[in-house]
Amino acid sequence: MSRYGAMFDRLAVRNEAAFGGFLMLGHPDAARCGELLDAMVESGADMVEVGIPFSDPVADGPVIAAAAKHALEAGMRTADCLTMIADFRARHPNVPIGILTYANIVVARGRERFCGELAEAGADSLLVADVPSIEAAPWAAAAVAAGIDPVLIAAPTTPAPALATIARLGRGYTYCVARLGVTGTAQGPALSHRALFDDLARLGAPPPVLGFGISSPEQVAEAVSAGAAGVISGSAIVERAGRPDAAREIREFCTAMKAATERR
Repeated sequence: MSRYGAMFDRLAVRNEAAFGGFLMLGHPDAARCGELLDAMVESGADMVEVGIPFSDPVADGPVIAAAAKHALEAGMRTADCLTMIADFRARHPNVPIGILTYANIVVARGRERFCGELAEAGADSLLVADVPSIEAAPWAAAAVAAGIDPVLIAAPTTPAPALATIARLGRGYTYCVARLGVTGTAQGPALSHRALFDDLARLGAPPPVLGFGISSPEQVAEAVSAGAAGVISGSAIVERAGRPDAAREIREFCTAMKAATERR
């Protein structure tokens, strides 16, 4: 069983949804980023998603885009990210870690090589944010061949044929966007996802995890009530990562967010 499957089974026994936290690798710097990843796990994150910095992150809002720019300007490269992933895996052998990046990063190393390197480092999944479902089959095949889960993005506006493709190709979990547009905290999620969750379940898709704009315990509780198997918070955590007392703020935030995943 994959780490995602084991995680969802474990949380089902506890009647909880999953809480995932996102950080951009190399932000605010490599050493502190590793410490903040540990802080997320130690304060309740069931799964972790990390970004490999890219110069044109079209799915990301200003907070995460600025973090990627900062990491690149500090010299963070894909090889450094692979080392950070391997270090995380050594410290946390059972916590699922997913990678979010963009097609140029993958193609620069070659799809098969990149996926193989992720697997060797201990990653569990890969989400390539700018690859649409109509082009996803060879990307998903490369991930599966390497032993990692391809994660695809779904939304309430996704057409039925595309949703069927997402359900067929995806593994681990399905990343469901909470709103149209890019990541960020300025605009809250539009939580009208029950029909999407029902459609994904009917199609046999991996469990739905809601992201984009999840920044408060109240939003977590709403997502869980609507049927989400989990949530991922990104910009709210990345924003805290750049503050002087980042570790304490992230611990407090993740503790509150995780507490809201209890199914009532």
